[in-house]
Amino acid sequence: MSALFDSRFDGADPSQPQGGRMLLISGPSGSGKSTICRRLLEDPRVVFSVSATTRPARRGEVDGKHYHFVDRSKFKRMLTENAFIESAEVHGNMYGTMREPMERAIAEGKVYLVEIDVQGALQLRELGTDGIYVFVDVPDITELRRRLEERGTDSPEVIDRRVRKAEAERQERHRYDHIVVNDDLERAYARVQELAGLTPEGSGR
Repeated sequence: MSALFDSRFDGADPSQPQGGRMLLISGPSGSGKSTICRRLLEDPRVVFSVSATTRPARRGEVDGKHYHFVDRSKFKRMLTENAFIESAEVHGNMYGTMREPMERAIAEGKVYLVEIDVQGALQLRELGTDGIYVFVDVPDITELRRRLEERGTDSPEVIDRRVRKAEAERQERHRYDHIVVNDDLERAYARVQELAGLTPEGSGR
């Protein structure tokens, strides 16, 4: 395995144009997945998945940008209308990845970026949902704990909980198409770009 990544499927050349496709990214808190996703969104060929949720908006959150905020009755109606490609209940609130924006983006030849937890990604995998499944990992748990402590935003108890969750999430990483170890942010970002066909060579620029 490379120090940077391990790919399970190596048949296709990810630097070549692939048309519209879904890119699913998961990883432990502190792995850098959100930073990589923000960088990817600087590319106009990438469309970000905005989930629907029944939880109340937090201060600073904008409806339609951070989430689509709906009440529980509307969420249940959307479920019956098959509006989600996956959904889950977390801490009493419902979350769902919306189907129509994904289908529209893929039809337009875009990369539909879904930043999703392991539970949701594996649900999509079990449903046979086509996409590029990428697990952004840390070099090891010691490095993960160091990053979480450096943030200075969580208590020791919360950090312990995040580390335990990360250990469980990393047990499922073999179920993804690719594992990108973020021991260097620029290299990890470049590798995810390549896997999504978003490199200059793959875009024809």
